[in-house]
Amino acid sequence: MTELKLEDAAALTAGAAMWSSVAVPAAGIASFTMSDGPMGIASGKVDERDIARLSPCATLLGASWDEVLVRRIGALVGQEAVERGVDAVLAPNINLARSPLAGRAFEYFSEDPLLTGILGACWIRGLQSTGTASVAKHLVCNDSETARDTVDVQVDERTLREIYLLPFEFAADAGCAGMLAAYNRVNGDYCAEQHHILTKVVKGDWNYRGAIMSDWFGTHSTAPTLNAGLDLEMPGPFRFLGPKSADAVEKGEVPASRVAEAAERVARLASDATGEKTRPYDDGQARALLAEAAAAGFVLLKNEGDILPLDPQKAGRIAIIGPNAAAPCFQGGTFAKISVRPDLSTPEQSVRARYQAASEIVFAPGVDPAPRLPFMEVSPAKDIGDGAASGMTLEYFPSPDCSGEPQTRETRDTNSLVWFTGMHDQVDFAKGGSIRASGTYRAKKDGEHRFHLGATGKARMFVDGQQIVSTTETPPGDTMGVLKSGDSESAPIVLGAGQSVEVTVEFPFEAARVHGLWYGIREPGSVEDMLREAEEAAAGADAVLLFVGETSDSSVESKDRPDTLLPAQQLTLIDRICAANPRTVVIANVGHAYDAAWEDKAAAHLAVWYPGEGFADAIAAVLAGDSEPGGRMPVSIAREEGDYPAFGLKPDGDGKLFYREGTRIGYRGIAAAGKRARHTLGAGQGYTRFEWDDARVEEDGVSVVVRNIGTRTGSDVVQLYRDTPETALVGFAKVTLEPGASQRVRIALTARRFASWGDKGWESLGDAITVRVARNAEDAGIPLTLNPATLPQGM
Repeated sequence: MTELKLEDAAALTAGAAMWSSVAVPAAGIASFTMSDGPMGIASGKVDERDIARLSPCATLLGASWDEVLVRRIGALVGQEAVERGVDAVLAPNINLARSPLAGRAFEYFSEDPLLTGILGACWIRGLQSTGTASVAKHLVCNDSETARDTVDVQVDERTLREIYLLPFEFAADAGCAGMLAAYNRVNGDYCAEQHHILTKVVKGDWNYRGAIMSDWFGTHSTAPTLNAGLDLEMPGPFRFLGPKSADAVEKGEVPASRVAEAAERVARLASDATGEKTRPYDDGQARALLAEAAAAGFVLLKNEGDILPLDPQKAGRIAIIGPNAAAPCFQGGTFAKISVRPDLSTPEQSVRARYQAASEIVFAPGVDPAPRLPFMEVSPAKDIGDGAASGMTLEYFPSPDCSGEPQTRETRDTNSLVWFTGMHDQVDFAKGGSIRASGTYRAKKDGEHRFHLGATGKARMFVDGQQIVSTTETPPGDTMGVLKSGDSESAPIVLGAGQSVEVTVEFPFEAARVHGLWYGIREPGSVEDMLREAEEAAAGADAVLLFVGETSDSSVESKDRPDTLLPAQQLTLIDRICAANPRTVVIANVGHAYDAAWEDKAAAHLAVWYPGEGFADAIAAVLAGDSEPGGRMPVSIAREEGDYPAFGLKPDGDGKLFYREGTRIGYRGIAAAGKRARHTLGAGQGYTRFEWDDARVEEDGVSVVVRNIGTRTGSDVVQLYRDTPETALVGFAKVTLEPGASQRVRIALTARRFASWGDKGWESLGDAITVRVARNAEDAGIPLTLNPATLPQGM
């Protein structure tokens, strides 16, 4: 790169706009555009008309234990970026599922750092194979959401190196173009000002050459941030860096060489991001891949009497029950939420189609599919020429009271709206203004309808011109926990079936980074009536497919969960359905570790996580046996909440969150406490059986012969664990075999996986280490002894 003038180098240290970098044309440095991830390409506008493909969540990909598959999904997301003119994606999220309460746990591959690191690196390589740059996030210890802007994580160096930094080291080794510094503090310093991590470890020990940028609005200073090693402040325009970087140099607060280095790294990222692009998949291949990936991460945790697969030709009468059958949870509710096709099939529709041969198929939701915020099916109040037949008409005004002519209009077919500064082409949310939303609602039933309204400010709802409810003062902020919690005010109105009313919401907003508005209508209907209808359907069926789980506001950004339980009404539903029919298959549509004590009552338990848009096709194929549930657990499900080594996520009075469990998180800590998980890391089964034989140590790892002794083609995951100084996964390999086939499966190892961080850096654990070739973290498996000194170096 040509040596830049100080003012040009400084300009490169801050973004140009919300999703773009600064260009320096004279030096041949282009601007690059960014988008949030990781489940697809978030438009930045949270506009449901800006459709993108939705891949499975990272936890499901972690459950696949499939390096090739994860790389293919990364390439698909990269292709999506190419098609939308996006040069760099803020993904993957390679933080760890330290606690099952973490609000964004569905974005994490695993509780295990090695599994996360290996699969995260595969995703990065896949994405970057399309010419799209990967910006891995969030560096580091952003493993929970409570007080994420201020929390000060207290963690020792060994734990930091072996657990939380390890996935980022894999990302660096994979050549990710950038890394995103987290909001939180680590050992007293904001991550954007953490010199030890950014400069000593990442740029020094790892020799990482990519750019390190701040999370959006995650900077707090000029000189401390630059001197710590941050290269790019986002979003733009600048707040602390940019031209202020040059000022800091002139004042002697920052070396000119540091600004030059930052500019060089940003320029390299720009070059990587704006190079040649590729599109590896056609439409049919992409759809098939999304269904394949979903099924590969479904984990079969119980299958009493081999009730699954359920042959459609012999199924008899099928009852499809549960809220998530017709209202599935495809993804969580973060700022990276993907706008998906409105015509996606539901599991109820796909299963019904696959089981047409059954003597009868009945469906009953059993409980309300939207317990926090009810849906609101309306038609636009105004025809604005966009052809939209459903949703609210939104009008944006520069005035604070919806007076005068609107700046712009649009139709939004959702009942939960989020606006992030800079995401709307014609409205500046950093300034004040107002929004009017209006639509026509037609009642389906006689009775009391309860109208709900929530907002990050004082909003008012009118029905046929009469105000019925207003919100209390809720301060605006950048927290999806506030915006997506569904907390709302409500008022009842009695309507007759077929009656139409016009619903209008007026929302004056103050200048803020983020605003939210949400509304809904709870229609008439008795909870007991819904339960009884489902119970009767189950009692008369030969088999029950019970879909339970979450809504997208169950897993949100900036808010952690209070517990691991399914909603209370769903627990009641499981109890009553399993009592009515013991041949019940429970499909859990949950994006994180959850309490599964109820599974003792069911015949089968299938964890399907957040499966993305391939959910419907995948679940029908897996239940019928066209595909197998190929997953193994990427996280542990404890028997009791108190068994999780790290559970509560609230900082202490000084804002500190102590990682007291050290390296013993998840399955490691459960084992160290002498306990057994309900379902440990690596647990799960498919539709066939495997036999292992002739395990041996080889020059670069271990190997074992795997033989399919069942009657179906299926996959097996061979896992390798060491138990000193605590139980830890050190390698794995996945294999797919036809009935009767066998293959020697090799697990490549490195000496580093048998080392621990000490006073002198990485120190070997010894020259004779016992390992277990095992099916999961608690399986005694096949013991072998190896000498790490004979193994290759590297990750």
